Amino acid sequence: MSSAVIQLLVLAGVAVFLVVKLKNVLGTREGFEKPPVPAPGRGESAARGRPDLEVIDGGPDRDITDHVDEDSKAAKALAAMKAAEPSFNVTEFLGGAKGAYEMILMAFEGGDIDSIRAFLSPDVAEAFDQVIANRKAEGLTVEANFVGLREIALQDARFTKKSSEGELVVKFVGELTSVVRDKGGDIVEGNPTEIKRQRDIWTFARKMGSDDPNWQLVATGE
Repeated sequence: MSSAVIQLLVLAGVAVFLVVKLKNVLGTREGFEKPPVPAPGRGESAARGRPDLEVIDGGPDRDITDHVDEDSKAAKALAAMKAAEPSFNVTEFLGGAKGAYEMILMAFEGGDIDSIRAFLSPDVAEAFDQVIANRKAEGLTVEANFVGLREIALQDARFTKKSSEGELVVKFVGELTSVVRDKGGDIVEGNPTEIKRQRDIWTFARKMGSDDPNWQLVATGE
C-alpha cells in the first residue's frame, strides 16, 4: 500500500473521530439546561442594549418570529427575556419542553412525582399529589404508555420586568394509551390497545438571568 493511500486512510479516520466527538457533545445538552453564554460580540451587545426584535443585520429575530407574530405582545415579551438573558433561545426551550412533557405526564400517570417535583411549582405539585392520593384512596391504578408528541407550539409569552420572571405558555398534543384498573385489576376505564390523543396547555416560568437553569410548570389546562 502506497504512502499516499495510508495518509488518506489516516486523515479519513481522524475526520470520522471528530464528527463522532462533535455529535456526542451536541447531544449532551438537556432541553431545560441553560446553554453556554456566547462570547461578547455585536449580537450580544445589541441584545443587551435593545429589548426589541432587531438583530445585527436589521431583520427580525427568527428565533422569535418562527414561533409568534412579530408585532405581538408575546414577541415583545420574548425579546425582553433575551435582553435579560442573552443566552435564552426559544427553539431550544421548546426542544426541552418536549422531553419535559413526557417525563412529567408519565410520572403523574404512574402516581409518583418525586422524580420530577423540582420541575413543578408548589401549587402544581400539591394538585398532582391530591389527584394521586384520591386514586389510591379509591383503589385505582393507571397504566399508561406514551406513544409520541404529535404537536407542540408556543401559545403565549409574558415577562415581568420588575421580577425578571418569564412565562411561556405551550400547547402539547400527545398520543398515549392508558387504562384505569380497580383493586381487583379489572379495567374500569380505557383500552390498552387504543391510542388516544390528549391536548394540554402548560405554563412554564423562570426568573431570567438566574443561575438556576430549570423552568417550572406553574399552571396546567386544556
